Amino acid sequence: MANTKPSATVRIGSIKAAIWANDNSGGTHYSVTFQRLYREDDTWKTSRSFGRDDLLVLAKVADLAYSRILELQEPPESA
Repeated sequence: MANTKPSATVRIGSIKAAIWANDNSGGTHYSVTFQRLYREDDTWKTSRSFGRDDLLVLAKVADLAYSRILELQEPPESA
């Protein structure tokens, strides 16, 4: 995943989820990574550690990521 872009992202405030598509012979499977964005001096940084006050937002971002994956898995509508 180092040089690829996520299929989708979900963000609320400083909590972000990246949704990754993994294609193999069984089809496309999705995985999700989470990060917390913060600013230190004039530089934006990321962390995979979450504080108590981040947990409810993290849960909501996870819920939205789940819904987004379901959308990505829907077959395209034929015209």
